[in-house]
Amino acid sequence: MFNSPVNLKKTAALVAVALLAPAASAEAKIIEIGQVPDVAAATPSCPRTCNAVSRTTGYQAKIGPKRGIFTVPQDGRIVAWTIQLAKPGPSQIKFFEDNLGGEPSAGISILRPGKKLFSRTIRSSPVYKLKPFLGKTVQFPLSRSLVVHKGELVGLNVPTWAPALAVGLGGDTSWRASRAQDRCRDTQTQTAQDPGQVTQYRCLYRTARLLYSATLVTAPGT
Repeated sequence: MFNSPVNLKKTAALVAVALLAPAASAEAKIIEIGQVPDVAAATPSCPRTCNAVSRTTGYQAKIGPKRGIFTVPQDGRIVAWTIQLAKPGPSQIKFFEDNLGGEPSAGISILRPGKKLFSRTIRSSPVYKLKPFLGKTVQFPLSRSLVVHKGELVGLNVPTWAPALAVGLGGDTSWRASRAQDRCRDTQTQTAQDPGQVTQYRCLYRTARLLYSATLVTAPGT
């Protein structure tokens, strides 16, 4: 089709506008999974009354009316995780170490949720020794990031114990652990999950909050 000089001028103008228009953004985003800005900060329960997460894998089910706090919102990679630790006294540390497998330690695990509270652990970070960081909030960068997909869960994996538990909160705040429903009071038997394992997260602990979060870098364009 032959273009008249007027049409050629219009075409050239449209091309110029297209070249000047900014490209659609496809930037990655950084999201802190587990961070709830409009909820009052919680503090771990030590040393006055000392509670710790022990020998399990868990995730926060609710904080007040908010659910899905640790559900991955978009595909991407977890590049770091953060834990807020209390500072138990010497006798409390000795009690935990004597009864719960030694020094405090923790990592994170990526869970693929299924039906009836079943979840499969699909990958985990290394487990880090926590004793040098008691009384502090510490972030652990991952030398090998963890691939995650929308809808998966980020859990806290504690093979020994970790004083990263706030208690005495409202009844609408709760977390779940990888323990059988009839073993919720048994905090000494090892139930921390390894990659490939599937279990039910039947134990629900009300008025308590796990004090951790995970840093997600989303895949561009998601």
